[in-house]
Amino acid sequence: MIINLIASTLAVLLTTWILSSGVHIEPWWHAIFVAIVLGFINAIVRPVLKVLALPLTVITLGLFILVINALMVMLCAWFLGSFTVDGFWWAVAFSVVLSIMTWLVNLVFGR
Repeated sequence: MIINLIASTLAVLLTTWILSSGVHIEPWWHAIFVAIVLGFINAIVRPVLKVLALPLTVITLGLFILVINALMVMLCAWFLGSFTVDGFWWAVAFSVVLSIMTWLVNLVFGR
């Protein structure tokens, strides 16, 4: 569990660094809180939204999942004052890049 938290925090830090003009975490060590809150939101809220949005997801051939992911990032930013996202498209970019960074970090940690 600690390794998961470290990997998620590292992925959040790398994603924030890549998207530094639209996504901010101040101070940098608050990335651990972003990882915790985002994990909680993705475990509790996201499955409910995915079920409720199933018709839209089918109509858009799965692209509506990007909107749901962006909403989860914006909800996390709303909860945490130290994490800011400058707009919806930055949230979409954050969710896409975070997915890629999480995959890369998990590849390095061998999980």
